[in-house]
Amino acid sequence: MSANQSSNRSAFILLTSLFFLWGFVHNLDPILIPHLKKAFSLSTLEAALVDSSIFIAYFFMALPAGMLIRRYGYKTTILMGLLLFALGSFLFVPAASNQLYIFFLGALFVIGSGLALLETAANPYAALLGDPATSSRRLNFAQAFNGLAVTIAPIIGAGVILTKDIPAEELNRMTPVARQVALAAEASSVQIPYSIIGAVIVLVAFIFLQINMPDIREKGKKNLGWKELIAAWQVPHLRNAVVAQFFYVGAQVCVNSLFILYAAKSANMDKSTAATYLGVGYGVSFMLGRFIGTFFMQWIAPAKLLTLYAFLNIILCCMAVYGQGMAALYTVFAISFFMSIMFPTIFSLGIKGLGNQTEIGSSWIVMAIVGGGILPLLFGLITDLTGNIQNGYFVPMTCFMVVAWFGWKGHIIHSTHKS
Repeated sequence: MSANQSSNRSAFILLTSLFFLWGFVHNLDPILIPHLKKAFSLSTLEAALVDSSIFIAYFFMALPAGMLIRRYGYKTTILMGLLLFALGSFLFVPAASNQLYIFFLGALFVIGSGLALLETAANPYAALLGDPATSSRRLNFAQAFNGLAVTIAPIIGAGVILTKDIPAEELNRMTPVARQVALAAEASSVQIPYSIIGAVIVLVAFIFLQINMPDIREKGKKNLGWKELIAAWQVPHLRNAVVAQFFYVGAQVCVNSLFILYAAKSANMDKSTAATYLGVGYGVSFMLGRFIGTFFMQWIAPAKLLTLYAFLNIILCCMAVYGQGMAALYTVFAISFFMSIMFPTIFSLGIKGLGNQTEIGSSWIVMAIVGGGILPLLFGLITDLTGNIQNGYFVPMTCFMVVAWFGWKGHIIHSTHKS
């Protein structure tokens, strides 16, 4: 193995830790949503702002992230993202002490800003760090460690955050003052876990500071300007990928973050039990889907597999609307399995053939992650208006229609944009 190959492999191995870390914090959101919903007496729409605070940050930070990559490189951008990630985690301490929901949302926005830098840098870096012909497989493999976090985070989160969860019947028997004190204690249970996350992120940043990461930017490129931003947007398959990613991330967040509330309605589960099912059911399905999908891509073109999986999820979402009991949850587990390959596949197909527009292409696609902050609000609104969270699944059903279109036709590279 050459020195260059060894350096690439070492960088790729360390890069996979980032996919796990941002997957872990994202998949604490399904625990935070019902937890804060109860602690602050929120509607489903208001509770969905947990996701919105993180994903809206992607919209604002993705293009600056591309500019940072262009000027300072992937490694510096990753380090800045890690530091913002750590800062947002530490901000949970004063947020819980002040007992104001808006403070939690602010801390989540800072976390989201750090994650936007990380995803804008790490996704294309993983795709470009090797043979272009296997970029989709390589990115799916790295994203599989994100899937591992989907499995672990809800179980750990339930164990440390929901430990002070007080049954509604007991709260109703309390005096108003006692109830306020009890709910404040519930809200404060996030301080220790998020402080630990912040400390781990600082340690990871220190490790990244010490390692050598190959600079795979094309040399001699100018800083990004509006002309370059607009020029990249005019590339049809990139523009289509941005649209598809907006709807895909919206679908994933709807299904994942509102799973515990969905399980409570469809299968009459308590939050702790639902959190366990979120990890061992939804999470394991998602992780296996990533590894199995990566394996299938040796023989099936990524775009074809994406189209097939999206069509299957359209059918499954319809079943999730009308299903009851454990059958409804098994349906969601299947949705998770078939969602698993979508983000990295859309991403790699979107930046394929962009050449010196890769950084800005990555920024555009990461901006689309804002779908995770917008579409769950629609899911929550439908739930509040109809009184049934299962009706919200019409939102991800529509999203998967867009993904199916991208896999079928939208990913095709026009001849004028082939590398």
